[in-house]
Amino acid sequence: MHYLFIEPAQKKNKIEKEIYGNFSEHLGRCIYGGVFVGEGSDIPNENGMRKDAVEALREMKLPVLRWPGGCFADEYHWRDGIGEKSGRKKMINTHWGGVTEDNSFGTHEFFELCRQIGCEPYVNGNVGSGSVQEMSEWIEYMTFNGVSPMAELREKNGRKDPWDLKYFCVGNENWGCGGNMRPEFYADQYRRYATFCRNYGGNKLFKIACGPNAADYEWTEVLMREAKNYMNGLSLHYYTVTGDWQNKGSATEFTLDDWYTTLYKTLAMETIISTHEGIMNRYDPEKKVALVVDEWGTWFDVEPGTNPGFLYQQNTMRDALVAGINLNIFNEHSGRVKMANIAQLANVLQSVILTEGDRLVKTPTYYVFKMFARHQGAELLASVMDQCEIGPDGQKIPDVTHSASMGEDGKVFVTLNNLSPVEDNEVQIALGGKKIAEAEGTVLAADYNAYNTFDEPDCVKEAEFKAYTLNDGVLTVKLPKASVLALTLTLA
Repeated sequence: MHYLFIEPAQKKNKIEKEIYGNFSEHLGRCIYGGVFVGEGSDIPNENGMRKDAVEALREMKLPVLRWPGGCFADEYHWRDGIGEKSGRKKMINTHWGGVTEDNSFGTHEFFELCRQIGCEPYVNGNVGSGSVQEMSEWIEYMTFNGVSPMAELREKNGRKDPWDLKYFCVGNENWGCGGNMRPEFYADQYRRYATFCRNYGGNKLFKIACGPNAADYEWTEVLMREAKNYMNGLSLHYYTVTGDWQNKGSATEFTLDDWYTTLYKTLAMETIISTHEGIMNRYDPEKKVALVVDEWGTWFDVEPGTNPGFLYQQNTMRDALVAGINLNIFNEHSGRVKMANIAQLANVLQSVILTEGDRLVKTPTYYVFKMFARHQGAELLASVMDQCEIGPDGQKIPDVTHSASMGEDGKVFVTLNNLSPVEDNEVQIALGGKKIAEAEGTVLAADYNAYNTFDEPDCVKEAEFKAYTLNDGVLTVKLPKASVLALTLTLA
């Protein structure tokens, strides 16, 4: 039995809805076939966007979507993706599979996708192979409301009014695929490029600098020292890789030891964020600069028979627990973490949806995001829970993780993850100075290696949760093995 104590009177900070964001790159079938099929497709669509994908993402309450990359961002030239589709420039996607990119999905299409979903757009600019002028003119094209060459070009291409664009990142992984830069060099480049990312009219950009790769603390040190006054956010990338980068292991065929290794490695996100946060606190004690975890999730070997450059992998209950663990971590660090974007939206890495022709499957990760949506915009509450460790020596992990928040309606929302693949767990929940009057919730539970397929799309899905007792204002819940639980508690 675990004991979880929540203090409703101790509100720590707001959990920004953007923590529950996603990432879409021109990679494999993420864009093409995943969310965009074109107006002439037999697959039901609105202005080229798959209706089933948009409906699923709206239901999940997707708050923000990052585009066009990723490594693709630093070889993407935005003018190639505007104007009549028949006249758009074709290019080779050198990073991902060597396939032809026809640029039929560009700036106008991205904003249309965000409009249909109802989410904020997050655009990533090209520093690695692009110019300051190119980036500056893209900002003008998207956001300027007046008479200018870029506004006229936008109107010529069918859009008179500018779009609202809040989030803009200057480069991507510039320590690697974005140019193999040293932090000192990138800091100077960031300051230069960001200077020409103008605020037009009422549109105010939230400028994000390329941040560190995982535990590269020197990068954060240099960027905060040299460029903190020019940024609103600093990105962070960390992927959960069970094996090594040459042999990452199967997404579906894994042992219990692999399970523990994966969760042990994903829990490293706590240490990575805490350490970067400590560096940022020294330079920015007022927390004016957000930490933006805009690439995270599992990375396994591609499914057999698929293009290695497309990064298509299946998605099991193991991925669901990775999602639940990380989202709880982001909640707990929401004083500094203001956005996170799982990689990726569809058919790539730890995606929330998979598509094949006109069929769509919601993955276990999808249901975790849907279940956690009540945390969006809520107030993080102080909470504490005792812990037991499980797993092999050298890779011990807690058996249960949690997060608690309060919404505007005064209800307490609790998310719990049972990390044990073989044992159920009980958790007793009590509130400081308050009693629980009612409880309702949903649970995601299945065998630890279960997943959904196009032939069996409902093997893993959320269900109503009833395995609890409520006595004298204290709630006791039974967590199935390998499960994620979301509870809404009404106070007496």
